[in-house]
Amino acid sequence: MKKKLILTCVLIVIPFLTQAQTVQPAQQGEGKFILTTFGNLYTGFGHNNDDRGIEIERAYLGYQYKFSNGIELKTVADFGQSKNVSDMQRIGFLKNAYIGWSKNGWKIYGGLITTTQFKTQEDFWGKRYIMKSFQDEYKMGSSADAGISVTYKFNDRISADAIVANGEGYKKIQFGKGLLYGLGVTLSPIEGLTIRAYGSYNEKADSDNTPGEKGITNLAGFAGYKHKVFSIGAEYNFQMHSDNVEDNNKYGTSVYATIPAGKKVNLFGRWDYLSSNNGWNAANDGMAGVAGVEIIACKQLKLSPTFRIWSPDNKNSKKDIYALINASFSL
Repeated sequence: MKKKLILTCVLIVIPFLTQAQTVQPAQQGEGKFILTTFGNLYTGFGHNNDDRGIEIERAYLGYQYKFSNGIELKTVADFGQSKNVSDMQRIGFLKNAYIGWSKNGWKIYGGLITTTQFKTQEDFWGKRYIMKSFQDEYKMGSSADAGISVTYKFNDRISADAIVANGEGYKKIQFGKGLLYGLGVTLSPIEGLTIRAYGSYNEKADSDNTPGEKGITNLAGFAGYKHKVFSIGAEYNFQMHSDNVEDNNKYGTSVYATIPAGKKVNLFGRWDYLSSNNGWNAANDGMAGVAGVEIIACKQLKLSPTFRIWSPDNKNSKKDIYALINASFSL
């Protein structure tokens, strides 16, 4: 059933892409190599005083080509640092491999695509090399997946998007256990203000008919405002039946702000709070705080001295306090 649905989605997209090619003869476009690396130097304090080192957290390598008629091709590999030496052969994943088309307010992507669940929040936060956006950080969804997404911009103030995806994320591609369906609406009522609402349903458990398991529902709301002297964003996230377990729910809030302190220096801060019902996720519930200075050394290099704290809800657990120098290099 799942294969048939994905095939149907692909057949729907093909006419759009074919029309884009036939209406306007293929013209020379622009391509670029993608190379991005995140790393940090860190040291802990208190009970983590002996925890220090250098970490190459992530690397992306790929190529993107955009034709002048709106067709786009992109392939990106994602390399992460394994904490287990025996897993070294499994730390590389294909993150993106898609074809897309953008024209007349439409954006259509098919293949191993970037998901729409928290892309707006991630772009607004803008500091993935320091910390993932909330839903990514606390495993409420994946940043990429196999599927089809369609976005239509009605005007400068409103756009809507829909996605049908595998539902397992790009690190676990399989085609036999239901699909994820998502819908989102983005509003820009005034210059600088972005408001977004998103909802999705992952039917994996429903297709398995596994006793006691439920499909996962995600709901998210976001509002952010960018001005030349500051930016501030806030989001609320809710996940029902986490890990396909009935009545295991997660709730989370994230607030982040950036203040320019010069042409190449930004001050920033972020506060997260994650909670769950019935205490099922008590070991991971708590508050995270991040603050630091972002230095844009050049177009390719960003450095950020950062202070980070994790305060668990569990009173028997200790706070984790770290100082870091985060770095991002990209071409």
